[in-house]
Amino acid sequence: MPLLEIENLSVAFPSRNGMLRAVDGVSMTLDKGEVLGIVGESGSGKSVGMLALMGLVPHPGRVEADRLRFEGKDLQRLSERERRALTGKDVAMIFQEPTTSLNPSFTIGYQLAETLRIHEGMDRKAARRRVIELLEQVGIPAAESRLSAYPHQLSGGMNQRVMIAMAIACNPKLLIADEPTTALDVTIQAQILDLLLSLQRDRGMALILITHNMGVVSDTTERVAVMYAGQIMEMRPTQSLLESPQHPYTAALLAARPEASDGGRLATIPGVVPGAYDRPRGCLFSPRCAYATPLSDELRPDLRPWRDGLIRCHYPLGDSTREARRAADGGDSAAANRREAVS
Repeated sequence: MPLLEIENLSVAFPSRNGMLRAVDGVSMTLDKGEVLGIVGESGSGKSVGMLALMGLVPHPGRVEADRLRFEGKDLQRLSERERRALTGKDVAMIFQEPTTSLNPSFTIGYQLAETLRIHEGMDRKAARRRVIELLEQVGIPAAESRLSAYPHQLSGGMNQRVMIAMAIACNPKLLIADEPTTALDVTIQAQILDLLLSLQRDRGMALILITHNMGVVSDTTERVAVMYAGQIMEMRPTQSLLESPQHPYTAALLAARPEASDGGRLATIPGVVPGAYDRPRGCLFSPRCAYATPLSDELRPDLRPWRDGLIRCHYPLGDSTREARRAADGGDSAAANRREAVS
């Protein structure tokens, strides 16, 4: 049995044009001890999808799914009390901004101990000892002296380590790290990623790493889901996806990495992720895609098996019949007009 099962997950928010689907039909599974990367531009639905899993989508957001299970438990049928007992203990999340995620009115020692008292039932002395151990484990020097510190008295890197200590305090089976290195400098980024992977290996926990940085996933994950406008566009083993991307969006993300520029002008993806008022009828990526055809504009592709994973595209890059089918669908002229319109 997979540790995590998500089938047809949707998260929608009301807008003037009706319900906007921030997450649109996402399906995935995760095995025990597996490391999965979720990548995509801002606004792709990466964080919202995992917040739905945690039960943290704020009102008036609406969460629907055909299946949302953790260790066989139906998360949609749990009571609020059962959900609170699960969240923070068996499933934990590290949020994007460590300084704003911690409560500025309480010391880090109090906030860490509170997690242990609620989920593990520890008394004050036992919780204090465990907090010191956790801070030492995540590499915070002079751990005992930091118990009385407030978040604003620590650096961004230190606060991120505190957040990691809080997340692993109850030995979770699944840890979700949402852009854990975004606000940190390059040196600290590497240290935090190394720390997360070391903890994952030592504890055997599953890890979902959310990022917009394709370089981060290359050294850390076993499998990657590429999201765009709330949908999964491609999901495959990390190395094969990096070596041979099959979706035009994945290929564009890889081409936009600084290391792919060879010192020249950085590649970009013209246009922006569609919002509430400019959502395409067909493929959501079609207005920005150099390979789109009139068929792409009219018919939204399904997520289907392709090679060693899944893809949502009418014309996968590795399909030997792709160019012939595109030409038959009027692809060359349509793509030229599209590139001119969005540039």
